[in-house]
Amino acid sequence: MTSNALPVPTPASTPSTSATTPVPRALARMLSLDDFEAAARKRLPRPIFGYVAGAAEDNQSLHDNRRAFAQYSFAPRVLVDVSRRTQSTEILGRRYASPFGIAPMGISALSAYRGDVILARAAREQGIPAILSGTSLIPLEDVLREAPGTWFQAYLPGDPTKIDALVDRARRAGYETLVLTVDIPVSANRENNVRTGFSTPLKPSLRLAWDGLTRPRWLASTFLRTLLAHGMPHFENSFATRGAPIVSASVLRDFTARDHLNWEHVARIRRQWPGTLIIKGILHPQDAALARQHGADGVIVSNHGGRQLDGAISPLRALPRVVDAAGSMTVMMDSGVRRGGDVLKALALGARFVFVGRPFNYAAAVGGQAGVAHAIHLLRAEVDRNMAMLGINSVREMNADLLWRDGPGGH
Repeated sequence: MTSNALPVPTPASTPSTSATTPVPRALARMLSLDDFEAAARKRLPRPIFGYVAGAAEDNQSLHDNRRAFAQYSFAPRVLVDVSRRTQSTEILGRRYASPFGIAPMGISALSAYRGDVILARAAREQGIPAILSGTSLIPLEDVLREAPGTWFQAYLPGDPTKIDALVDRARRAGYETLVLTVDIPVSANRENNVRTGFSTPLKPSLRLAWDGLTRPRWLASTFLRTLLAHGMPHFENSFATRGAPIVSASVLRDFTARDHLNWEHVARIRRQWPGTLIIKGILHPQDAALARQHGADGVIVSNHGGRQLDGAISPLRALPRVVDAAGSMTVMMDSGVRRGGDVLKALALGARFVFVGRPFNYAAAVGGQAGVAHAIHLLRAEVDRNMAMLGINSVREMNADLLWRDGPGGH
């Protein structure tokens, strides 16, 4: 069994505010997570960038995920000795260097060479968790071998035989944390993907070829390098056996039958899975209560980054009611987090941990593993500075008393 223990730096050595390792010149211009998005737009072919950046239908949920954070302001305390501050966080029996991790993102290996591996390796070296997506293009065994402690996220059909086989595969590989994503019973209406030229399966076309040729660095360092070293990318982790290549029409068939998945299947997974079980995609407090009743160790409050049901409530808005219903179960969240202040606002509203997706994907595209590490440093430094200015020494001190909500009712 591969250990999930991570090399967590001590507070004195945590690379939170000033990394001693020189930052490459190209990355030195990246001052925030949003800077990586602008750089990735220039680096990636339009269809690939569109897939990562895109959401569903009118982008209502995508935009509201950011608006929700803006509706909260800080009410800091002053004249507090904050010289002992640390953002070290313990969840689910493990200690991490910061209260954030890398969310699961499908087909990351099209954004950067061996994208899933470099995301997971950067996370491990920085003492935070990364979650490998079930729609990744690198076998889950390979990723865990490179980065022990990685979590595995699964999209499961309502088929007990296929469920048992994939769960058993993850267990045998050595994963100790299984994240079951439950907010994708059917594929979303991602019109933005179509408009930017992305499709599932990925269809070769003159437009796609032109997009690749006009991005020669991506073409050589990511796509052609992958073809030469590993062949045509396949969906490697949807089932117990290798899935279809990304250009195969059978890809669509592989993504069906998820509308059968229900709580009985969760109970079955809980009986079979010996490790930590997380349910991702919770927005309603009653579902949080059901997750607890079915033996989940934690939930991730998420609207899939706005990529599924357009108009779904933002996780930050849903968070307080979910926390109330969760009892002692660990509550985490993702979607819309872009700043250290966002991380702290989520913690103040009851989350124990936060996951960030797209910005780390962009960072991998721009700078590989060094880019991801730099993005982690930036977010970690923001958390550290904000803690100091809020007057807290531990992330556990972050609570709703330090927030002011705009609108009626205020605090």
